Amino acid sequence: MSALKFPLNPAMAGTAAPPVMEARRWLDGVEFPADRPLINVSQAAPVETPPPAMQQAMADAILHQPDAHLYGAVLGRDDLREALAARWARLYQGTVSRENIAITAGCNQAFAATIACLTQKGDEVIIPTPWYFNHQMWCEMQGVNAVPLPATTNLLPDPDQARALITARTKAIVLVSPNNPAGVEYPAELIAQFRDLARENGLALIVDETYRDFHSVSGAAHDLLSDPDWSDTVIALYSFSKSYRLTGHRVGAIIASAEFHHEVEKFLDTVAICPNQLGQIGALWGIENLDDWLAGERQEILSRRAAIVEGFPALEALGWELLGAGAYFAYIRHPYAISSPDLAKKLVQNAGVLLLPGTMFRAASETIGASEVRVAFANIDKHGISTLYERLAAQKF
Repeated sequence: MSALKFPLNPAMAGTAAPPVMEARRWLDGVEFPADRPLINVSQAAPVETPPPAMQQAMADAILHQPDAHLYGAVLGRDDLREALAARWARLYQGTVSRENIAITAGCNQAFAATIACLTQKGDEVIIPTPWYFNHQMWCEMQGVNAVPLPATTNLLPDPDQARALITARTKAIVLVSPNNPAGVEYPAELIAQFRDLARENGLALIVDETYRDFHSVSGAAHDLLSDPDWSDTVIALYSFSKSYRLTGHRVGAIIASAEFHHEVEKFLDTVAICPNQLGQIGALWGIENLDDWLAGERQEILSRRAAIVEGFPALEALGWELLGAGAYFAYIRHPYAISSPDLAKKLVQNAGVLLLPGTMFRAASETIGASEVRVAFANIDKHGISTLYERLAAQKF
């Protein structure tokens, strides 16, 4: 293949390759025997299809709803925006209207649009580590400095430490709860402290709630939206992908002020023109019909979380340490002298396990990532978790 004759954006060229795609390449050429199939705990996405009734509703839309095939409103379908606003208002005991909702092509696009509207090259965004790598990657591509805020006790970020990181260039603080990659659920009081910190300093507080439907708290996980002035500081992000198994249809949302969405609309119109129509139709059908089904999905994930915790003493006795567990994730410290990237590659060969090394979730300056790994257990049941632990326990490095 010939070398490129044209220049690349240095910020893009300097951004690391997508971690999940990199990890998948570790499978190339590896054969897994029938009695030891691959356990893939690398990606936090359900692989099962949506419920049959939802699929039927979406199929009916393809056949009988002409606008399912056409451009739609840039900020999303009004019926879905209204339904999500009503759901969030009810859940969080706050005032949320259709004007506060923008539908996006997945939650990654929601984050990208939000950062694009808040920052310019040279600005800073404070993000607790371990962080979701796509958040850091987007900032890096835009020439925005993702400032790491290393989590402390129980992998919770400290507002006082965040305060010390604020500069004239800081534009936002990002929280993800339940957290990806650590699984940790941030207490409502802690989230409120970050809101107060952001408000005092004229910053946006971005709260990514991609996994909120699998939170161990059945009601509101925070009280941010019960504040009548919430939209002067708070920007919430949400994903329908995990809740309704719509990952391939790319449907997410931004919950923010109507004024902010005037700017968001510019970004979305330029990037995608409108969100996926069929995915939006499915998401609306889910809101209107799948509360009981979603409650069952939540209970299943919580039962897997319990299996992660209850079965861990077998690994703990061998020197492993469970740092966090929740939503789809377990974040673990391994006991070996080798680095987590090397360990992860060896586990593919030796144990038939694909997981991600902690270095993918840490700033380059945080060497602690070399002793950490992330397990995404969305697609393995209790038996699969037990088998995973048995394979890890059998390894010696």
